[in-house]
Amino acid sequence: MKYSQNPKFPDGFLWGASSAAWQVEGGTDAGGRTPAIIDLNSQTKKPYADNSVASDHYHHYKEDVALMKECGFTSYRFSLSWSRIIPAADRKVNPKGIEFYNNLINELVAAGITPIVTLYHYDMPVWVDEKYGGWYDRGIIDEFDYYCRVCFEHFGDRVKYWLSINEQNMQIIYGDWLGVSKGSKNWFEEKWQVNHIMNMCHAKAVVACHEMVEDGKIGPVPGYVPIYPETCKPEDQIGALNAEELTQKIWNDFYYYREYSTFVQSYWKENKIDPKILPGDMEFMKEAKIDFIAVNCYRSDVGKWPDPTFKQEIGLNKSGIKGDFTYPNFPGEYALARNPFVEVTDWDWHIDPVCMRYSLRYMWNLYHLPMVITEAGYGAHEDVDENGEIHDPERIEYLREYAYNVGLAIQDGVEVFGFNPWSFTDLLSTGNGMAKRYGLVFVNRTDDDLRDLRRIKKESFYWYSRLIKSNGTDWGKEMK
Repeated sequence: MKYSQNPKFPDGFLWGASSAAWQVEGGTDAGGRTPAIIDLNSQTKKPYADNSVASDHYHHYKEDVALMKECGFTSYRFSLSWSRIIPAADRKVNPKGIEFYNNLINELVAAGITPIVTLYHYDMPVWVDEKYGGWYDRGIIDEFDYYCRVCFEHFGDRVKYWLSINEQNMQIIYGDWLGVSKGSKNWFEEKWQVNHIMNMCHAKAVVACHEMVEDGKIGPVPGYVPIYPETCKPEDQIGALNAEELTQKIWNDFYYYREYSTFVQSYWKENKIDPKILPGDMEFMKEAKIDFIAVNCYRSDVGKWPDPTFKQEIGLNKSGIKGDFTYPNFPGEYALARNPFVEVTDWDWHIDPVCMRYSLRYMWNLYHLPMVITEAGYGAHEDVDENGEIHDPERIEYLREYAYNVGLAIQDGVEVFGFNPWSFTDLLSTGNGMAKRYGLVFVNRTDDDLRDLRRIKKESFYWYSRLIKSNGTDWGKEMK
């Protein structure tokens, strides 16, 4: 489609990209880092790349930051590795871990790039998991608080934007996939107990940030997938609402209101679920007032009322081949289905640029808090061509249309202060290794061959650089 409007991005808008420590750093046995549970979990996925190397950002951070500066970045969202900072149960802070992140942060600041730092992105240290049974034991609340305070103490003089827990909702919804559930047969009830403990950890991070970081701001990072009703059938509207509540709104409401919604309380009562809320918990939660919301939004989904006769659908990928994504059907709650009006990636994810505008409008209307995009991206199979180049027009189109819809949301009156898509360099995908490439910069390795780990700028790198340096006015060409 042609640009019918020319949205204006505000002065000082933060343009950049995102990553996570365990997916990009490598160096898992370097500088005193000890194993994290996600190290082990990633090795259960096929194909997978050995994340002891990943993209080797640990040894290439100066080169990577130089490329960010060349691209024109004014922000970079990344996470800290808990087990690199506190590698053992004795709580001794690892000076080499602190040194690495000090060096990275200093490099970013010197390049004029604002660091946006995630405290927790799936990588609980194995020693924490062994001591507390993962998120199941309330002892982790004080442990997490201690870790957060160490981070604020060492980095808070330069880092002013903080994120608490990445995609807490997805860790609960996909607890088996991410190893949070530990394969429990009682996960249906236990997930709400785990979720409450995670909420307490989030609250600890918010309170500590406001106590320790001068001018510090902190927010949650929901994985947001807007749900459209499949039809105008009234029951489908309720099914879509149920899907929205049970996959994301429960979490977002809690972060903002700092109390559990009447919907989830009724859900617990109806299903005889005890979330194990202790005296004093809710009073403490009230102190954890967030400053903004970081939004991870790649796609949308379609919701409907579940039908006992409904056969679960297998998604069709971008090539029209049956994929491995099975749409869920939960009796009495909701079902999800394929949206025939949008294309999908090779991993069966809906490509829906309008969902970005919709999501920002929806959340602004509910919470009226500033937002920053911390993930959105296009995963694809890629390799260098015979000329040693990577042409990725599909990624350019994806980022162009998603960023344009951010601009339209801003024009609609939504306060958005940054766009940081996933990811800057290629990195280890949560479930698809290096085969699923998201980066603006190609990392020369595969799942099976480390090659030379050389950084090669993709065509999207040059396109995004022009967009950034024009502050969102040079779109390159008309949208299709």
